[in-house]
Amino acid sequence: MKTRRSKRNQLVSAAETKSILHSVAVGVALVLVAGVAFSAFQWRAKSNRPAVSEKVPATKSPETLAEILALKGEKLEGTDIGLMNLLCAEGLPGAENLNVAESLATLDQWARQAKRETDRNHQRFREDPAYFHNSEAFYKMLMLAVVVYEDFGIRYNPKWIAAPTEINGEDHFFADSRDILIHGMVGPRKMGTCSSMPVLYIALGRRLGYPLKLVTTRQHLFMRWDSPTERFDMEATGKGLEKYDDEHFRNWPFPITEQEIKEQDHLKSLSTREELSVFLSVRGLCLTEAGRLAEATASFEAAYRFAPNWKGNQVMLAEARQRQQQQAVSTRANTPANLSAVHEIQKPKMKP
Repeated sequence: MKTRRSKRNQLVSAAETKSILHSVAVGVALVLVAGVAFSAFQWRAKSNRPAVSEKVPATKSPETLAEILALKGEKLEGTDIGLMNLLCAEGLPGAENLNVAESLATLDQWARQAKRETDRNHQRFREDPAYFHNSEAFYKMLMLAVVVYEDFGIRYNPKWIAAPTEINGEDHFFADSRDILIHGMVGPRKMGTCSSMPVLYIALGRRLGYPLKLVTTRQHLFMRWDSPTERFDMEATGKGLEKYDDEHFRNWPFPITEQEIKEQDHLKSLSTREELSVFLSVRGLCLTEAGRLAEATASFEAAYRFAPNWKGNQVMLAEARQRQQQQAVSTRANTPANLSAVHEIQKPKMKP
């Protein structure tokens, strides 16, 4: 999902923090700056904050993208979303130093830090539940957003902050995998976009037992708390978090039709298979940017296999195959044998 954040987030004054500010950006993201989100940074307890030092055993299986693609049925369902996303970065530009085991251990440690801070500040919810929409679930997610921003220093990549009028389809958004998959945040860079930030929150939240889902709307990813008793949508690409209902994302960042919702399963909580399909599509776009068309086609084929009914997958696979075919034709036309034939045809005939 190609996304940018609005420049407006950089210009928020204290007087504006009681309202939700949002703008659209490339392809497209949302920045939310809510009063409750900003206040969370003010009331959060600062004293005696425990350091993150535990070493957590990393997930051992599957260890490669090929292994995760080979999983079928129930063996795939429930696979860690962080693991799937990290493995989809395998071999991509920007992932040269990828260490999946270390990244998974970091996610485990971050989740433990978030739990400590959430538990330590829980009296804030008990004292004023209305401040958190009378939702302990929202309190937990807000606390996670605060920890991610403040303790771990995760930021939206400023390179992709732009106004809606600056949308450019040729800006090479997918060229660097660190901008679109979570290793760009778990590693030393600590930056992401709306293609990766919701996935990071979900990966951390699920480690805490939160019923979080990844959801799509037109050219955008967001997250959802989806339990039998409570359901709400969320954005957390800026310095805070706010909750929404589905109607918001039916009209933002772009209006979507009922046909689009049906063709793409927009606004639906994704299954594990569908999450992996999204990540494989992102991988395919990165490989396309790198000119590795055969690998890109293979990635789009895998994405299609996991979600064959999505029109987007059908279109991307067809386009990938066409690009690969055109590349093959061009390559054949420029082989030495073919070039010699062309020279023979163009050589002027000599008179006897």
